[in-house]
Amino acid sequence: MDLAGLTNEMNRLGASEGWHAPGSSRLQTPPNLAASLAIEAAEVLELCQRSEAAPPTPAALRDESADVTPFLLQLASVTRANREQAVSKKLDEDFQRHW
Repeated sequence: MDLAGLTNEMNRLGASEGWHAPGSSRLQTPPNLAASLAIEAAEVLELCQRSEAAPPTPAALRDESADVTPFLLQLASVTRANREQAVSKKLDEDFQRHW
């Protein structure tokens, strides 16, 4: 499934759970989604924090990144950000940088 398909599935899940309905206790607003994204990203960090002593398994990283990605897609969706265009622009800028 591509990014558009994943986003559509997340929107479908949100609609079925009422996350987009006014008055929802889990309303999908940019601040709420950004907070959830940060929390899930921190779980990826936690896995890698002591990775020299005990590297995280590919399965653990896969599972945690699967928790991060939907929040990032939802944040882009509710703010109407074009993900592909934004990433492409950022990569172009990064190629011009000297690291």
